[in-house]
Parts: sequence; C-alpha cells; structure tokens
Amino acid sequence: MLVLGTGHLSLLALFAWRDVTGWTDSGPWAAVPLSLADGGADRTVETLRNQVTFWAGPGSFAVPLILLGCLVWHLAGRGVVVPAGLGWGLAAWCLVGGVLLVPSPYFAGVVSGALVVLAARRQDRTRRARPPVRHQVR
Repeated sequence: MLVLGTGHLSLLALFAWRDVTGWTDSGPWAAVPLSLADGGADRTVETLRNQVTFWAGPGSFAVPLILLGCLVWHLAGRGVVVPAGLGWGLAAWCLVGGVLLVPSPYFAGVVSGALVVLAARRQDRTRRARPPVRHQVR
C-alpha cells in the first residue's frame, strides 16, 4: 500500500512537475477551478490538464492508500490484527480498478489486500490451535 501510493505520487511529480509547480504560481485554486454551472470558466487544454493532474495526484486515492498502509504497519507492529474484511475490500477495489483501467498497476493492490486477509486468517488459526488457559484457584 505504501509502495503503490508513494509510487503513484512520485510518478506524478516526475511526469507532471511543471503542472504541479504551476499551481503555486497561479494560486491555491489553480488545480481545479471552482465554477458553478456555466459561471464563465472556460475549458481550455490547460485547465483540463490541471484537473487531470490534480485527480491523478493529490486528489487520487494515493494519499489515503499511504495513510491506510501506515495504519496497517502501525497496528501490525503492535500485534493488532487488521480485520480480513478490510483486505477483501481493498482487493476487490483494486481488482475492479484494474479491470476498468487497463493497463495499470491497480492489480498490484490485490496483493496488499490478500496479505491483510492472510494475516487475519493466520491469527485466527493460531488462536484456535492454542489450548484454553485454565486458571488454578489457590
């Protein structure tokens, strides 16, 4: 998850650096200009390119994917098992995204989801394999 998210943002910075730095020159609303209905904002190639760059970068799911990866890493470091449902959801989302946007690295996200599911199942198996703890009364 961390690799996919940071890789996505890194590639955006590499290939669209001029657009991203142009946002700072043009002001905070340059990436996706706010226009209500036909409020006079002309659709030019430059504004469309800015919008595509925004939605491919900071507006994409890359940032939440990085945050989710950090959370899973933090929980795993503390011995807390992430629910398998999160892994199934991530795998399904990446599978559908990969089918809809071929070719793309979406399919690599299925691996992250599968690893979360496997970790949850492994934890369930070890819990069932342990004998119940019997406390002795003194």
